[in-house]
Amino acid sequence: MNTTKVRVGLVGAGAIAQTYVQAFAQSAAAELVGVADVQLPAATALAGQAGCRAFGSCEQLIDAMHCEAAVICTPPATHPDICCRLLEGGVHVLCEKPLAISVSEARRMAAAAQHSGRVLTMASKFRYVRDVIEAKSIVASGRIGDVILFENAFTSRVDMEGRWNSDPAISGGGVLIDNGTHSVDIMRYFLGPLVELQAVAGRRVQDLPVEDTARVFVRSAAGVMGTIDLSWSISKESPHYLSIYGSAGTLHVGWRESTFRGSGDQAWTVFGQGYDKRQAFTAQLDNFARSLQGQEPCRITLEDALASVEVIEAAYQALHGERWVPVIASVSHSLPVTVGSRAKQPERRRALV
Repeated sequence: MNTTKVRVGLVGAGAIAQTYVQAFAQSAAAELVGVADVQLPAATALAGQAGCRAFGSCEQLIDAMHCEAAVICTPPATHPDICCRLLEGGVHVLCEKPLAISVSEARRMAAAAQHSGRVLTMASKFRYVRDVIEAKSIVASGRIGDVILFENAFTSRVDMEGRWNSDPAISGGGVLIDNGTHSVDIMRYFLGPLVELQAVAGRRVQDLPVEDTARVFVRSAAGVMGTIDLSWSISKESPHYLSIYGSAGTLHVGWRESTFRGSGDQAWTVFGQGYDKRQAFTAQLDNFARSLQGQEPCRITLEDALASVEVIEAAYQALHGERWVPVIASVSHSLPVTVGSRAKQPERRRALV
């Protein structure tokens, strides 16, 4: 097995980058060699924590440190241009979610990856949580029978005033694109392709130009029903963030404990000890690095990343139109071949009122 670590640069020195620095410290396959941010003092502070060099641009970072790969932790609206420049420069990219704020921009990124022959994948930490992986194994084993209903909830009271996550020009929307991208990816991880959905915005609590509470109803290609509850303004106070109801049992993935019970069982079986953020980020880095070394497949494929953007875009169409909307999957069509061109900037998703 290759024991040489992949040299990785970190682009963006915001809050999420702090967790990546902790994950790099534990990674067995990836080495952090530099941090870049347009705010050089922020990059310098984070690089100081990590014991590496700071740069004022991603190009300076890549050139100086000879990075093989980069992790992108900048706001979503900046992802396409940064990722395309890096990919076309021969750098593999792990991009924080959401991959992009429109399907057209996500396809441009995918085309750049295909043309360059470099890896582009999206960061979605919950696929790397040990309990989630074990839950998928239990479901696949048939121990709770055929899946009938899938429920996910990411709800917590968070003051979003003044944050880029609630600026639609930067984030692409509100809680639906922010936390909802995780929800969509988890649901696809368990259920496969999602083909139809409906979305409803909740009563606005915070004075924001975007939705702060939303519920999404989903139907998978296999006919499984799903619901997603998202909010920055309420907390459902549930110990579980995933509940899967099957024809022969029930499974819960929780923040502190995960359990399942067959329909004939008297007691719940504990199969996991809850959510460990640092473990998930470290496993994500290791999977990305080892996929570049040919040691294992990347757990989140380019098709997965594209699909997450397609589902979220369909959800916003449903949110505005108050109707069921089909998910149009680009994976069934040829990706564009005009890789190097700079496509017209997408129309920003209008704020909900």
